[in-house]
Amino acid sequence: MGRRAVEPVRRPPWAIDEALFVDRCTRCDRCIDACPTGILVRMDGGFPGVDFSRGECTFCGDCVSRCEPQALVRGGPDAAPWDMVAAIGPECLAMRGVECRVCGETCPERAIRFRPRLGGVAQPLLDSGSCTGCGACIGPCPARAIAMQSDNNIPTERET
Repeated sequence: MGRRAVEPVRRPPWAIDEALFVDRCTRCDRCIDACPTGILVRMDGGFPGVDFSRGECTFCGDCVSRCEPQALVRGGPDAAPWDMVAAIGPECLAMRGVECRVCGETCPERAIRFRPRLGGVAQPLLDSGSCTGCGACIGPCPARAIAMQSDNNIPTERET
């Protein structure tokens, strides 16, 4: 039996370093209550985390403004909320020869496009530079083929 990798908990946007986050967060639920899309939920230990199956992050900042212990801190107007981008896995229906473009249709940034393939189904192509990591593509994916991962693990278009 092989080992399954444990996916790290996705903290709310603009969460500080994990060790500091766990130290500062009082598990008060203010960020969870403030989230207009309902994607922030209680996770292990009562700490808040992101569940993209419930929707997407609009990066409104309501969670940050409600965080009194400053476990969530917006580092300036251009500070990225996190370093995550979508990653399309081999379970993708289009990669298995079934016509599906749901992820591309739900992506507000148009970061997922489909490259035509002669004699086959168009294949998804993710522009990691355009992907904000909002998660809009995750919930609607019928094959659950999309996950978030650190953008420094995503090959660039030239590498693919």
